Amino acid sequence: MSSTTTNWAGNLTYSAETVLHPTSATEVQQLVAQWPRVRALGTRHSFTDIADTPGALISLAELDPAIRIDPATMTVSVAGGTSFGILINELEKHGFALHNTGSLPHISVAGATTTGTHGSGDGNGILSTAIAAVELVTADGSLVTVDRTSEHLPALAVGLGAFGIITRVTLDIEPSYRVRQDVYRFAPWETVLEQLDDVMASAYSVSLLADFASPTVMQIWLKTRLADGIEPEVASTLFGGVWYDDSEELAPENVNQRASVPGPWSERMPHFRLDGQPSNGGDELQSEYYVAREHGVEALEVLRTLGTQISPHLLISEIRTAAADSLWMSPAYQRDVLCIGFTWAKHPAEVAALLPVIEEALAPFAPRQHWGKLFHYGAGVIHERFPRSGDFLALQREYDPQGKFWNPFLERTLGPR
Repeated sequence: MSSTTTNWAGNLTYSAETVLHPTSATEVQQLVAQWPRVRALGTRHSFTDIADTPGALISLAELDPAIRIDPATMTVSVAGGTSFGILINELEKHGFALHNTGSLPHISVAGATTTGTHGSGDGNGILSTAIAAVELVTADGSLVTVDRTSEHLPALAVGLGAFGIITRVTLDIEPSYRVRQDVYRFAPWETVLEQLDDVMASAYSVSLLADFASPTVMQIWLKTRLADGIEPEVASTLFGGVWYDDSEELAPENVNQRASVPGPWSERMPHFRLDGQPSNGGDELQSEYYVAREHGVEALEVLRTLGTQISPHLLISEIRTAAADSLWMSPAYQRDVLCIGFTWAKHPAEVAALLPVIEEALAPFAPRQHWGKLFHYGAGVIHERFPRSGDFLALQREYDPQGKFWNPFLERTLGPR
């Protein structure tokens, strides 16, 4: 056993009594049965206290990844604490792929999916939409599997850690594919907003990197999925932005290749390299809000009016899209979304003061929040924004009658059980 620890960014010290490190699902079962309050701990990339508990944290880091590819069902099974980077490299080695990845390959499979992490692409569902089954340890220490034959999977796929400790996840896979990345710099905000739907549909996965106080969008990242080896021509300008050859300059060592060089999906879909520091190396805070696509332009225009307040504390904003899904607590539940992410400088007091201002400004568009990033909403707003939250609570009580997996974060954001 070890003492309490901090999350990846260091903005949160866990309040748990101890951190336990089982090496097998059997050990996880024994620990869950033993402790009255427990939560799972993955790679600690959440900026909120969603993983915390007054009892014991059960780290999944020591579980064998045991990656099992099944070409017959086109699925892969992997230990929940395994990072996406390890999984995607193994899939590519055998000629398979996922439909999408997050920008950081360092995050754990169970942690990312249970918090609704998304990746990007107009036609791409969040990472959790690929879940075909989960294996979890429930409150009495039983090991159970919930798959697509169960009406419970849409609740457990973005389960917020509330139903048990997820020891394995089974995901849909597909044949490997190649991707080319292109970057266009300094597209005028006005041009991007006038053509926002066209911009976000211009590649398989699109990211806008921006500062709301700037007159231009700093970079547009296009990840084009290549079909049958055919490579479209590279335009010198696009949406008012100028193509950027980062191979001619010193690009950051922690990012994947971006200068129009085709490569395997595993080295192009994530922004960052698994063998490098993710994002700003943890010296940051993050928030993210999802608005319905029809409100995307208006929401961005509102944020631009706050640009002078936001910019002094912002490292970068990343704007992406995700397709609608049917997962109860997904921020994309039943609506296509524009995902507006904020990577903040580590200015905790200033960011804490800004979040209510941003949330009030975006309120007409009824945004939903990323569960693993900083936000200010309470249970009242969240229940309005997530229409299946009542059903989620009722099902959680069935799985966990004594509230073993409930914690202060869930109490604050979803209310009493």
